[in-house]
Amino acid sequence: MDLWTPRLHLREFVEEDWPAVLAYQSDPRYLRYYEWESRDEQGVREFLKMFLDHQKQDMRHKFQLAVTLRASGQLIGNCGIRTDDPDSRVGDIGYEFAPDQWGQGYATEAAREIVRFGFDELGLHRIWSWCVADNVGSWRVMEKLGMRREGRLRENEFYKGRW
Repeated sequence: MDLWTPRLHLREFVEEDWPAVLAYQSDPRYLRYYEWESRDEQGVREFLKMFLDHQKQDMRHKFQLAVTLRASGQLIGNCGIRTDDPDSRVGDIGYEFAPDQWGQGYATEAAREIVRFGFDELGLHRIWSWCVADNVGSWRVMEKLGMRREGRLRENEFYKGRW
C-alpha cells in the first residue's frame, strides 16, 4: 500500500526500517511522550513486527505506515489508522515523527492523508485520536485536521513518575 502527498510517501514498513526507527525513538525529545525509558534494537524490531503482522491480516483493519520524504526516501516517522475489527465504522489515528522533523508540517500532511484514506477508502464514519496532555504539537496537528477536544482523561495513565 502506498499513499502520496506533495512531500511525503507513506508506505508499508519493511524489516530493514528498524535502524531509522531506533534512531528517532532513542531521542530524549521523543521519549518524553512515550512510556519507554529507552529503546534498543530488540524493542524496535518487536515494534516493527507488530506492523508487519498487520500487513498479513486477511481482513486488514490496522494500517501503520512508514513516512518517508519523497525527495530522498528518508524515513522520518510513521502514521496510521486502526479499527477494532474489519466491519467497524470508527477508527483512530496515530503518528510519531523524528524530533528533528517536528515543526515542518509533516505530521499534519501525513495525518491528513491517513484521515482521507479512512473516510474515502475504508468508509469510516468517525475518526478519533488522543495524545499526552502536554504534547502541544500533537494537539495542534489534530486541530489542523479539524478534530476538536471532546474530553480530557485526567490522571488516566501513570508513567515516568507522573500521571
